Amino acid sequence: MPVAVLVLAPDNLVADANARAEVLLNMARSAIIGSEVTRILRIDQINPAFDLWHGDKPIAAYDVLLHAGRTVSVKADIMIAPIGEHEGWRVVTIHTQSLAQKIGGRRTAGGARSAMGAAAILAHEIKNPLSGIRGAAQLLENRTNEINNSLTQLICNEVDRIAALIDRMQDFTTERQLDCVSANIYPLLDQAIQIAATGFASTIRIIRHYDPSLPAALCHPDALVQVMINLLKNASEALADAPHPVIRIETAFRHGFSVMLGEGKGNAILPIEILVIDNGPGVPAAIQEDLFSPFISSKRDGQGLGLALVDKLIRDMNGFVEYTRNQEAGESIFRIMLPMGMIE
Repeated sequence: MPVAVLVLAPDNLVADANARAEVLLNMARSAIIGSEVTRILRIDQINPAFDLWHGDKPIAAYDVLLHAGRTVSVKADIMIAPIGEHEGWRVVTIHTQSLAQKIGGRRTAGGARSAMGAAAILAHEIKNPLSGIRGAAQLLENRTNEINNSLTQLICNEVDRIAALIDRMQDFTTERQLDCVSANIYPLLDQAIQIAATGFASTIRIIRHYDPSLPAALCHPDALVQVMINLLKNASEALADAPHPVIRIETAFRHGFSVMLGEGKGNAILPIEILVIDNGPGVPAAIQEDLFSPFISSKRDGQGLGLALVDKLIRDMNGFVEYTRNQEAGESIFRIMLPMGMIE
């Protein structure tokens, strides 16, 4: 395998290791086998009360600082999964080139936090003067001829456009946790689909494939509607030149999917899956790794804020979002994973 792999016995001793693990740990395979896993893999930024190595469910820890064997500290993603019917046995894979960033599943604020700082500064330094410029243009409009009126109207329109952009950026200026509740996601998905179908996606066929047994999700209803509108709009724009444009919305329950929250918060179990699938050309390879970063867009007139806001809102709900491409089917897939709501 192209990544470091360890096989753990029920007593957390390493039973096997591949060649990549030897390179990563800077240790011979004979020295690795029989070692206690916590001695050769030491992880920072995890709450001591959270026992990463004794669970019986699959778990992923993204972007952790790893002290591996005799090597210097490295940032890595660690996936731990049980091995079939062999109780207590697990396989550990270590991805030193952050898989989380490649697939867009950032568990840290990353680029969105940078956008938050930029938004706060721009809102303060630009938006107030804009109102003065617009007011002056309106005064001039009342005192000039028809030709000049078109120019003052142009000023007003451009000021309004910039102000709208600043309003969108201000969505990034808060780090407050969203007040999430247990909610049936289907009315929320249908609300977003109805908005899309009567507006920007009116010429696109939208198909629903819902799991009727899906339990409630722990989410912020308004934020989830906003996320879905942004993803549907992104999909519809990608389908602008498609001969037979189709968007599918699918839901499912995924057992055993969890991610590390970071900052000592332990892990979150995310079994509620929502897929937004389109048959467009997909995201250009050059921007896939930064797809959820602000100001990144493949569209000529795109502002690159829609997907960055999706990432922030999903993280604020303790969820996970990623982009993948199914080359065989010719489909782009945005996957949202959310916590399950309380069972009444």
